[in-house]
Amino acid sequence: MASLPGAGAGEGRNVKRALSKIAWTIATWFGCGLVPKAPGTMGSIGAIPLYLLVARQGRPGVAVAALVVTAVGVWAASVVARELGKKDPQIVVVDEVAGLLVTMLPMREVSWLAVVIGFALFRLFDVFKPWPVRKLEELPGGWGIVFDDIAAGIFGAAVMAGLRFARVLP
Repeated sequence: MASLPGAGAGEGRNVKRALSKIAWTIATWFGCGLVPKAPGTMGSIGAIPLYLLVARQGRPGVAVAALVVTAVGVWAASVVARELGKKDPQIVVVDEVAGLLVTMLPMREVSWLAVVIGFALFRLFDVFKPWPVRKLEELPGGWGIVFDDIAAGIFGAAVMAGLRFARVLP
């Protein structure tokens, strides 16, 4: 394969460095994961503005955001985990963002009550990891980092749907 004129090894390193910075920004959800205490909780809090923004487009908007964050999150989490040499670094919180979005999928309209309950449910399922959530951590790289939180989000979404059905939530 021919190289581009003027493209050298230095430019390749610059691209790799730029992609690494992008991955770190996404994986730490713009720095939320860098807080010294409870980075997962902070990542979940950091997901709320995105949810409020995309929820304006209804459930399809939330679903698209969840899919995009999941896909990009798997890549970003893989990069950061590889660079740190850790299986699931605590600073990676993009998985919490994806999981919270999944938890909020059943909501037809935005309410602060739903956001607070969804946040609490997601954190509960993410921390206690009922079966098969914990099993998903065994997936390689970013897949294991992100998909256990997606599963926790599915558990949260099921409870949110039940609360909607019971008319506890709008």
